[in-house]
Amino acid sequence: MKKVYLDYAATTPTDPEVKKFIQPYFDEIFGNTQSIHCVGQESAKIVEQARSYVAKNVNCQPEEIIFTSGGTESNNTAIKGIFFSLRKFLNIHIITSKIEHHAVLEPIKFLKENFKEVEVTYVDADEKGIVKVNKIFDSIKDNTVLISIMHANNEIGTIQPIKEITEKLEKVNEERKKNNKPKIYFHTDAVQTFGHIKIDVEELKVDLLSASGHKFYAPKGIGFLYIRKGTRVEPLLHGGGHEFNKRSSTLNVSGIAGLYKATEISEAVMEEENKKIKFLRDKLLEGIKKQIPDIVINGDLENRLVNNLNISIYGIESEALLVALDREGIFVSSGSACSSGSLEPSHVLLAIGMDPVLARGTIRFSLGRFTTEQEIEYVLKVFPKIVDRLRKISPLRK
Repeated sequence: MKKVYLDYAATTPTDPEVKKFIQPYFDEIFGNTQSIHCVGQESAKIVEQARSYVAKNVNCQPEEIIFTSGGTESNNTAIKGIFFSLRKFLNIHIITSKIEHHAVLEPIKFLKENFKEVEVTYVDADEKGIVKVNKIFDSIKDNTVLISIMHANNEIGTIQPIKEITEKLEKVNEERKKNNKPKIYFHTDAVQTFGHIKIDVEELKVDLLSASGHKFYAPKGIGFLYIRKGTRVEPLLHGGGHEFNKRSSTLNVSGIAGLYKATEISEAVMEEENKKIKFLRDKLLEGIKKQIPDIVINGDLENRLVNNLNISIYGIESEALLVALDREGIFVSSGSACSSGSLEPSHVLLAIGMDPVLARGTIRFSLGRFTTEQEIEYVLKVFPKIVDRLRKISPLRK
């Protein structure tokens, strides 16, 4: 059976070059980076080489890069770290959006439910999935200390106006400083964008940025958090004081080496790869539009990740569609991989105003480095037939 993987937004396969590069870090250069002997110091060398390369890639200092286990830990460290570092001084107000990943929404929910000094404002997005910038600034209070807005949405692919937000926030913080009010830190979840579009933290003017290796062809279990110098973050993990006392734990040397190599590869191929993926995504989109009536394309087609195509189909439920596609060797998702088992419609689609019934008929195609034109043609041959068959037997049909 032919196998077509179109769920790259959920996770990517480890690039063969990455696998080859990291092999020595399992059986030759495997030491603890804290050890004084040469085996440990060889491991420490690749870690610092990786740190310097990633820092250069995002235009920051090496000591501003903290290696983590992935996007979830990075987001939790940014959000809870800011809270725990500031809670003894004042009550805490956090602003985020209704379309964030659960790795942002859940730690914020945890803080709100367990600490009475926490207040949260959830900002709306428009029908294209773009966060309403004016609502962010209308929500700012004297005790606001953190704004967390994702760089691009994992379900519908919309790229958020981060630079516009941070430029306005810079002016707000200048006034707050004059009035002895606390700085408002800005965090962005860049898990879907790092390794796919160029990121410059100085240009974006962010204080914290999260990334995850398995979203750009590095192994699972590795990521990083950029923490701008001077940003107060209490560590979640206490122990040996690793990572500049920001994240204690014996370092994942092989994972860090993999993230390093994956970053290097992504930087080299990014421009051409994005052109290829956009061509294939547009071919898939046009083919679906021509063959399948009564569909809705979700998200902004201009301010969008080139690999993302999210569609809602009238008269169908996504569970049945996913199973039918799986039987034909086509692997996609109905939304975020972290909540794909939920029977509830996507919180992102509900937040942009979609009818709950239609939201339940949503499919996300996400293309990647190893997607081929032949695979897209196979999907365009199989997918419309499945939709037509399921509509004929669906209780939701018109």
